[in-house]
Amino acid sequence: MKKVFFSCLMMFLLIGINSTSAQKLITKTGNIKFQASMPSYEEVAAENKSVSAILDQTTGDFASLVLIKGFRFKVALMEEHFNENYMESEKFSKASLKGKIIDFDISKITNTPKNFTLKGDLTIHGKTNPVTITVKISKAANGITINGSFEAKPEDYNIEIPGLVRKKIADKVKIDYSFLMTK
Repeated sequence: MKKVFFSCLMMFLLIGINSTSAQKLITKTGNIKFQASMPSYEEVAAENKSVSAILDQTTGDFASLVLIKGFRFKVALMEEHFNENYMESEKFSKASLKGKIIDFDISKITNTPKNFTLKGDLTIHGKTNPVTITVKISKAANGITINGSFEAKPEDYNIEIPGLVRKKIADKVKIDYSFLMTK
């Protein structure tokens, strides 16, 4: 079922960005980590190593999709609470980012990371907000890497944190991402 979903997702992403396939770079093994820990409390962090993304080299159009249930925590109970109580992953099964990397020019990408600005829409928990994110892009052996981090506030995406645990979870969640994009 997961493979069918990812196949459908990739078809959707490929259709969504209009250009020839030779100009697209993709990954199905992108990495997203988030950290929402507070000092003196149990670590609130997770990682997803199955993030899909596509980049049109000619236009800078970028799209990424992550399945919420793909996040792995060190503590199984925390993962269960994350999916059932906070993210409601049965109802809101995915998060996405769709936008454009401003002034992207593949010919200027070198082994040294260069900062670009990605402007787009981030959708989490069914709520979409405009975002501006700095992305670091560099050449890799068989494509390019896109790395960086940004912060998001749970309340901006209608994610309710109960008062009982509010002081144990950061107001801003740090999100780190890493993609190796290839043809």
